[in-house]
Amino acid sequence: MTILVTGATGTIGRHVVDNLVKRGADVRALVRDPAKAGLPAGVTVVPGDLLDVDALRSAFSGVSTLFLLNAVVPDEFTQALIALNVAREAGIKRVVYLSVIHSDVYVNVPHFAGKFGVERMIEAMGFEATILRPAYFMQNEMTVKDVVLQHGVYPMPIGAKGLAMVDARDLGEVAAIELIRRERADGPLPLDRINVVGPETLTGADVAAIWSEVLGRPIAYGGDDTAGFERNLRQFMPGWMAYDMRMMAERFLSDGMVPEAGDVERLTTLLGRPLRTYRDLATEIAAA
Repeated sequence: MTILVTGATGTIGRHVVDNLVKRGADVRALVRDPAKAGLPAGVTVVPGDLLDVDALRSAFSGVSTLFLLNAVVPDEFTQALIALNVAREAGIKRVVYLSVIHSDVYVNVPHFAGKFGVERMIEAMGFEATILRPAYFMQNEMTVKDVVLQHGVYPMPIGAKGLAMVDARDLGEVAAIELIRRERADGPLPLDRINVVGPETLTGADVAAIWSEVLGRPIAYGGDDTAGFERNLRQFMPGWMAYDMRMMAERFLSDGMVPEAGDVERLTTLLGRPLRTYRDLATEIAAA
């Protein structure tokens, strides 16, 4: 019985692989360049990507459970549908899919809308699936830490509704637990959705206050300028992606990323421990 992990060398995928290995799973990882994978001993590494149908057919052969993670790319939806169709051809019935919280609410945000389409296909194709819907990853803050540390400003326009940011390590562990649960089930399990959130819903002002306390000096919230956010992002990412991120930020301002009742308690029970906090991550970054 083999679990195949796509996106295995990325931030989330590595945590998923590590947690599966700790739990004694037989893990296969689909990677673009096996020579650079650097995955734990015992993981079977196979070359390929989600647009290479022949590579997918080979990688999916003998797999019983699939972890499907797609990067934010222009053809993300196409990649996911190809993977699901090839998985069904291969007889794979059990899937854990990494979607995003409020995929059915942020309907104008390209990568959210794409993930919601994939969710619908998973249901329509009859997979025995867990759909993970994580909030914004705390580890994304690594892209703005220098602005915080060097200029005293928290620059992400996350607004006043609040985001229940999740630590990628918690997400990776939840994914592994769900993969193992489906892999080792005696029979079919119903489709399930899990909002994967952090323990607190934080506004821009809240985050700036946490940084101020951790660093022992004032850190200001940079405000809700999504147009400026897009301009800054265009310096190091394609224009289409910067615009996608701007659309996401505008939904942060209008809707937030707020958990549903019981989400935090469900995750705490699933993990058997408290969720990691934003302050934990800020303290780690400051110490480094």
